[in-house]
Formats: sequence, C-alpha cells, structure tokens
Amino acid sequence: MQTRRETLKHSAVVAGLLASTGLFPQHALAYEKVAFEAKSLADVAKALGAGAPVESKDVTVGGPDIAENGAVVPLTASTTLAGVKKVLILVEKNPAAMVALFNVTDSVEASFATRAKMGQSSDVYAVAIMADGKAFYAKKEVKVTLGGCGG
Repeated sequence: MQTRRETLKHSAVVAGLLASTGLFPQHALAYEKVAFEAKSLADVAKALGAGAPVESKDVTVGGPDIAENGAVVPLTASTTLAGVKKVLILVEKNPAAMVALFNVTDSVEASFATRAKMGQSSDVYAVAIMADGKAFYAKKEVKVTLGGCGG
C-alpha cells in the first residue's frame, strides 16, 4: 500500500515529466484565460470565438432549485446536438461567470457534471459551442440559501 507522501511524490514526478515534454496543458490554460475571466454569457462566447448564444431545447442544464450550501453546488450540462466542440457551465452572478469548459469530440458523449461555488442565487447556463462557431444555451435559476464565495 502506498502512503500519501509516496503518492504525492509520484504525482510530482509525473507532472514534471509532462511539463518537460510539453504535454502539460499550460498553453491551454493561457488560451482560455480570457474566457474564464469574462463576466457574461456573451463575453465568454466571444472570447471563445463563438457567435451570439441562442436558446435551444437541445441543450440541458441541471442543478438544484435550492442549494443549501453555495460552496458545493452540483451542476450538469449536456446536449444532443451533433458537431459540438465545447460544453460550458456558467454561473451568471459569480465574479468569473465560466465555471467549467469541456472540450468535446465526436467520440465523447456531451454530458458533464461538476460542482461549483455560488456566492448568491443566480441563473446557471449550459452552453454548447459548435464546430461552425454557433453557440446554443439553456438556463436555470438556482437559489442559494448560504453563500459559498467568502460569505
């Protein structure tokens, strides 16, 4: 059985090897930085090179109607559209709207789940960005009873 210290040491070695070979996704983090810092759905879409988002029944967003604790709100995003390249989850009233970005290929089912911090009640968006640059979204209001962003 491996100890926690050994596991961390092995993880650091693997990360170092990936960084030295150029396989570590540092360039991806810098590329998406503008999108992650954007404050609105339109700004995020623009930063990712997509057109103005249009509401669609082919995109679904999930989450609780009322989140007891804003520090860990479970959210889902999925779409049945073909040709999707990115699926995003956004929380409108968070300091940085985009919570998650998932890159999609034809061999991946475009259905994702994550947890997000929410400081206050807000609309939550699932956005599908297509190969041709079109963007489709669905939204849901999530009420937060106890804020999770430093509240």
